[in-house]
Amino acid sequence: MPYGAVMQRESPRIGLDDVHRFAVPSDPALRPDGGAVAYTLTTVDVEADENRAEVWLAVPGAEPRRLARGSAPRWSPDGRTLAFLRPVDGKPQLHLLPMDGGEPHPLTSAPLGAGPARWSPDGTRLAYAGPAAPQPDPHGTRPAYASPAGPEPDPHGTRLADAGEGLDPNAPVVIDRLDYKADGAGLLRGITTHLFVVDVASGKSTQVTEGDFHAGEPSWSPDGTRLAFAADLEPDRDLRPGGAAYTVLASGGGEPERLTGPDLLCGGVWWLGERLVAAAQKGGPVGHVRLFELGPGGAAEIETGLDRNVMTGHPGYPGASPALLGGDLVFCARDGGCSHLYRIPGGALATKIVPEEVSVAGASSAGERVAYVAATPHSAGEIFLLEPGETTARRLTGHALADADLYLPERRTFTAPDGTLVEGFVWRDENAATPGPLLLDVHGGPHNAWAPVLDNFRVYRQILAARGWTVLAINPRASDGYGEAFYTAAVGAWGLADTQDFLAAVDTLIAEGVADPERLAVTGYSYGGYMTCWLTATTDRFKAAVSGGPVTDLTSMSGTSDMGLLLKAYECPGDLAAQSPLTHVGEVTAPTLLLHGESDDRCPVGQSEQWFAALRERRVPVRLVRYPGASHLFQGGGRPSHRYDYNERMIAWLEQWVSGSRS
Repeated sequence: MPYGAVMQRESPRIGLDDVHRFAVPSDPALRPDGGAVAYTLTTVDVEADENRAEVWLAVPGAEPRRLARGSAPRWSPDGRTLAFLRPVDGKPQLHLLPMDGGEPHPLTSAPLGAGPARWSPDGTRLAYAGPAAPQPDPHGTRPAYASPAGPEPDPHGTRLADAGEGLDPNAPVVIDRLDYKADGAGLLRGITTHLFVVDVASGKSTQVTEGDFHAGEPSWSPDGTRLAFAADLEPDRDLRPGGAAYTVLASGGGEPERLTGPDLLCGGVWWLGERLVAAAQKGGPVGHVRLFELGPGGAAEIETGLDRNVMTGHPGYPGASPALLGGDLVFCARDGGCSHLYRIPGGALATKIVPEEVSVAGASSAGERVAYVAATPHSAGEIFLLEPGETTARRLTGHALADADLYLPERRTFTAPDGTLVEGFVWRDENAATPGPLLLDVHGGPHNAWAPVLDNFRVYRQILAARGWTVLAINPRASDGYGEAFYTAAVGAWGLADTQDFLAAVDTLIAEGVADPERLAVTGYSYGGYMTCWLTATTDRFKAAVSGGPVTDLTSMSGTSDMGLLLKAYECPGDLAAQSPLTHVGEVTAPTLLLHGESDDRCPVGQSEQWFAALRERRVPVRLVRYPGASHLFQGGGRPSHRYDYNERMIAWLEQWVSGSRS
């Protein structure tokens, strides 16, 4: 059946066609008076095979409404104007929408495109972090460079600039350091991200930072004279992870002033009223992110009372930037797989604002109100508003698939042979015949975590449950949300420390009579793909495997991934061959489906190619599917047809090779 054809539902349960029926909100922006929330809503254009981003408005007591095509809305301080991104000739440009009437009009015409806006306190200027053209190389050749966003939409639903315009795309690419490419962007060819300030009245733009480094998102000082940002300005930054907090004059022309020392790896910095707050890791790149207050005496860690990882929000990793709620600090941290909002009242430790089973992926505050977007077990995302004095947030949107009857996950705890407790989630039909087929689903990272919420990609869980399967998603040691010791428990021991966690959970469900030991399958993406290959190479438990974007050979991975040095030096120090599934590939008998993006620079497609060649040579049933133009994160932001195909092929492969899977 061709992609986009309407399928007949097998039942009221979710089906493959629902992959392109999801509407997912993001980027909530609470109006300064707290009375309305602007947000981005991403849907699917099936005919164009692309994701479509629109700016919507939610007001308590009214139906949400569409405002404009675009993404990343930001309110002016007086609440009368929305700044947002909209593509112009393929490049995202800042537009302004007057909320008292009128059409949106472009503000920027940046050659390489703009980024999400940050309003100055007086509302006269906008700052953003955006791509800047490279300088000519030392040999005097004409610079040529590729799109910094690569072939996929960015998180705001637009492609960054076609930076090759007017330049020679066939010129040699000169590489002097390891940070020459990035997943989703491909070869950077000298493009860097820098800060720009735009005058709202005149549209005049000033580049505030420059140099051979990438500047992070800007934050305005209360008096509007300076911008704070995070960056790594060290000359050998490609040889070790780094990052510091800086401020720079918003008018441009001055050198950035460094605020943090080498003991902190700073990933973001925000002016919250008079407070300057940074998110950073202490001492190295493996461990929890914490919050620090910056002042004349240096950086002081903010005591939260939590042994949990602060989540500031990145693609594939839900969370939100810190903010103020009244005079209190609010932030996101992961607990038990879920990303929650926490509040630190004056002189007290952090308390959870949102206690439900949700995964917060964006938040915005104004006065004593906070708006946030969160996935729930019933929806891939909704906008919520928490009013002053309330303990339960009001849901302002209804973007869930109203006509789909969902299987809700059960949270379970399992005990590994060494006594370690590991959590997981189980999707199944309580009326399914037992024992039945079981799919073990492994998350990526390895420092990510499964949450008991719905997402717009893994519809295979719902479909398999409707067909009599049990789907088991485990948060093994190295998962986020269970304390720093658990978070770092598999450093240098991939496949060695974590295998027992998966097998113990599977054995428990077998002992309970839920799972048939002769009908076990395993799947996973990224690190989950690594573990899929590892488990089929080191055990004979699984009758079929589906490995997405995997790591199969840590040695070659360390020299070809855009994060290869981090992997080799910090995540998997020691004997890379011993921890590589490829070392043990001779023991694999499970029929294996490999699904990989052609433009994956995080786990390059050669990782699947090596596994495919090794299994094919040994005549183990194997199939490799390559998705043209897809980066490592194509499941979330890539072509809708690729998401559909991934789910469809996985289900077909499992039912082909796991005998008697249909109930």
